[in-house]
Amino acid sequence: MVSPSEFITRLQGLGIDFYAGVPDSLLKSLCAYIQDNIPANDNIIAANEGGAIALAAGHYLATGRPGAVYMQNSGIGNAVNPLLSLTDSDVYGIPLLLIIGWRGEPGVKDEPQHVKQGKTTLPLLETMGIEYQVLDTDTSTALTQLEHAAAYMVETSRPYALVVRKDTFETYKLASTSEAPEGVISGREEAIASALGSIPENAVIVSTTGMISRELFETREARGEDHSRDFLTVGSMGHASQIALGIALARPKRPVYCFDGDGATIMHMGSLGINGQLAPANLVHIVFNNGAHDSVGGQPTIGFRLDLPAIAKATGYRNVFTTTELGSMSNILEEAAKLQGPTFIEVKVRKGARKDLGRPTTTPADNKQALMKNLADD
Repeated sequence: MVSPSEFITRLQGLGIDFYAGVPDSLLKSLCAYIQDNIPANDNIIAANEGGAIALAAGHYLATGRPGAVYMQNSGIGNAVNPLLSLTDSDVYGIPLLLIIGWRGEPGVKDEPQHVKQGKTTLPLLETMGIEYQVLDTDTSTALTQLEHAAAYMVETSRPYALVVRKDTFETYKLASTSEAPEGVISGREEAIASALGSIPENAVIVSTTGMISRELFETREARGEDHSRDFLTVGSMGHASQIALGIALARPKRPVYCFDGDGATIMHMGSLGINGQLAPANLVHIVFNNGAHDSVGGQPTIGFRLDLPAIAKATGYRNVFTTTELGSMSNILEEAAKLQGPTFIEVKVRKGARKDLGRPTTTPADNKQALMKNLADD
């Protein structure tokens, strides 16, 4: 397997010393090494992958040196616009190194949301005219690939991609951690379980991708409840609140709750403004803020450094709350059920999840059909 330290050392030797991106589980050891060893101004965990492309472009314009952008292959979707309309040789011709985790690689078992992404990763790069190699698992060969990529970027002023398979990098554990505020709720799963006991029984819940949907599913299982009121957004990071908004507008008599994360909320923060301006009275948006990209290695977000309630208030949410206590959260949820929304609730929790946390045992299609049948009964 490839040594993260040797990989980054070689990149720096090649003049690539700026990093930006959104962490990925297949890149978590590399991202952790960068987080621990690269100065904060030279490693930006961006709001989304398109923003990371723009950061690398700005760095190149200022220094003449390409940057490296890391992402999961699902993030290519966020990056297509700046890759084609900013960095492409038909426009500005800005070189940068893409380091892409290959979830859903054909022939490798993965979760449903990654299957299509995996099939289209290489063809999509080819369609965009981006040269690439699949990174070798041998460190020496991988370093040679880096040298080829660097030479290509210098010669052509074009982006170059390294596609990373599962288990390519040696394990590196993140040493630096984000600090949680004093007195936060000990665990997100505990908060989710408590929330279920404090919201209307007929409420629809749209949960964001990652641990939150997994914890919601397992909590329902533990309570002996079915999943027909939940939409588990297993992909589409950052879009859960707009799915919830669409349901809320179409079913104004049904309470609709969005269980969101700080990383997902930050990724497409403009959605807060849309929610606030359309102002559905039946929408409650709960952000479980742990200051981390928990599902992909615990890399920090800026969640604890933002005043998310103030942002929600400024974008038009009628009711805004924040809490670090389970009892307070339950009281807020009971009050929110009586208010005219939209309502925004920040719940501050510690990062981390239990190691034996399972995944939904129903398929996305089953989930969709069960929810649509439930909504059709309104």
